This record gives sequence, structure tokens and C-alpha cells, in this order.
Amino acid sequence: MPDSMSVGLSLKPEHFEAALACRAEGIWFEVHAENHLVGGGPRLAWLQAIRDAHPVSLHGVSASVGGDASPDPAHVRALSRLVDRIDPALVSEHLAWSRWGGVYVPDLLPVPRTGTTLARVCRNVERLQQALRRRVLIENPSHYLRRIGHDWSEIDFLCEIAKRTGCGLLLDVTNVFVSAGNLGFCARDYIDAVPGDPIAQVHLAGYSLDPQLRDSLRVDSHDAPASIDVLALYARLIRRIGPRPTLIERDGNVPAFEQLLAEARAVRRIAQDATGAMQAARGTA
Repeated sequence: MPDSMSVGLSLKPEHFEAALACRAEGIWFEVHAENHLVGGGPRLAWLQAIRDAHPVSLHGVSASVGGDASPDPAHVRALSRLVDRIDPALVSEHLAWSRWGGVYVPDLLPVPRTGTTLARVCRNVERLQQALRRRVLIENPSHYLRRIGHDWSEIDFLCEIAKRTGCGLLLDVTNVFVSAGNLGFCARDYIDAVPGDPIAQVHLAGYSLDPQLRDSLRVDSHDAPASIDVLALYARLIRRIGPRPTLIERDGNVPAFEQLLAEARAVRRIAQDATGAMQAARGTA
């Protein structure tokens, strides 16, 4: 992993000055790429200033690599220009679709894990990587409904994409926890089974419960600190695979920058303790 990247934060406009001045060890920032696909102006200048001071990650939400067609050429050209200008440390997208039959929906919708889908996703990931001239990380989705007809487990499907295309994986631990509660599988088993080698980034976020269904429907809402359960899964992961650049996602109920920075420091301590435990275990093996 990049030596300068430990625990990072989703970057919000109201935190620009504080982020620019921040000198916390290992800090970095991630933005949604789509918010900066412009030819110039203050938004792009703002991101360039942050990039001059800190590592930056671009997180895409609309390439639709699981869709029925290649990623939209105009979108890919704009993204490529942004990548060339910002030179981000990491670029990521989702195992999802948002465009089908020429119709775009503003959501990240799950794909059936079949051989046909696998071939299509791999073609789209390869096209995206070729256009950007760099490795892209693919994120595991959050799930809300049980879907029949899968031929692959999610872990095997993601790892096969990485094997065929050379892409990396972005493991969202909160998505694992949310999906486990909604679909009824064991989150610890998932965390224990996912191979460490392809994982190049980790996401942590808060979740919420549906007002009516409560714990039977967890929502990946990004509007609170990561829960104790999610942080325990994160520590379990790092004890096994070692440290990875880790992002705290926050898109709702955004607090003051100093509070987010305190959350980052706490997660950094968890990662350091977990890494120390991993190293101690290997030293006595």
C-alpha cells in the first residue's frame, strides 16, 4: 500500500480549509469522482489544492461495470481527464450497474453472479482500466434482498474478476455487515474467507436501521460513525491480512472536521493494534 496512506476521510466542501491544513500522520482524502468531472472552475481547483497537499482517491459511482453495455464513453473520457490531472493514489468503482438498456438510474444495483455476467463485468473493467491507464479497485456491494440464481459466491466472483482483469478489490466492511444482517449469513465467515492479496483499500461507515423493520433491514446510510460491530470486523480483517489504506465514509449528518479526524485516529489505533497482533502471531508460528 502507499506508505503515506493510513486512515483517510471522505472530503466535504465545508472541510476544505481544515483538510488543506491538516498534517495528521497517514491522512488522505477521497472524493466521488463525478463531483469533479468539469473542465475547470473552483471545484476542480479546490481538489487540485488538496491533491498538492495530500494523497487523494477517486471513488466512482456511475461507470456501471455491471451494466449491459460498455461504460459510457463520454463519462470515461471525462474521468480519464480527471485522473490525468489529479494523478490519484487510488481509483475505485462498484460491482454494480446503474445503466441498462440505455436508461440510467441513480443507484448502485446488484448483479446476478453468473458466467455471463462475469464475462461482461470483466470486459467493462478492462475497458475502464485501459482508458484510465491504471488499475481500478472494485467494491463489494451492499445487499437488501435475497436473490436466487447466483452461480458464484460473492467472494469467488470478485476474486475471479481480479484474476482475469488485474484489478484490485476495495473491501467495504460495512457493506459486509449490512448484507450479512439482511441476507442472513455470517459476517465473520465472509471476513475470514476473503483473500488479502487483491485488497488494496478498505471502507468503513455507519449504517442505520429501517424505521419500520428495524434490525431485519440494515441500511448502508453513511450517516454515523462506524459501529462497534463493524470495527470489530475490521480489526479481525487487519489481524489476518495486515494494514490497508482505510477510508471513513461520511455522507450524512456530517460533523465537524475535528470529530472526523478523531474517528480516523481511533481507527488508526485499531489498525496498529491489529497489525501488531498479526506480527506477534507470525513471530511465534
